[in-house]
Amino acid sequence: MGAPVKAHHELQRVVRFNPREIKEAVREVEGFNAKLALVITRSVGTMACAYLFALIAFISLPSAINSGQVIVIVSWVAQTFLQLVLLSIIMVGQSVQSAASDARAAKEFTDTETILDRLDVHTAGGIKDVLDAIHAISATAKDRR
Repeated sequence: MGAPVKAHHELQRVVRFNPREIKEAVREVEGFNAKLALVITRSVGTMACAYLFALIAFISLPSAINSGQVIVIVSWVAQTFLQLVLLSIIMVGQSVQSAASDARAAKEFTDTETILDRLDVHTAGGIKDVLDAIHAISATAKDRR
């Protein structure tokens, strides 16, 4: 699987609600508070939860509109819809950014290892071949004198 495809699947995994992954993550932490915080964060930080929150918010929209009061409608938009829905969407965005950053860091580490391997004087195919060629040219030049 290529790097872009793997990164795409990783980003999809981050935004999807997956009870199995949450259960595995809960096993990795200790203490009730840590487990509860992890379950809430991993559940609320999904697009499924954002859609659910939007649905919940839209249930109260007709009442806000029927009130005929601008302040009630503005309050519904600001306090009900934006706060409720954007909470999950912002958490999803942070998870996506974190996963993308982790992928970049992993690629940079792999690239750095490759460069260091090529610079190793004992590794064939890297600087060792260049040094061998230089030594061969130097030896040939000495033989011609």
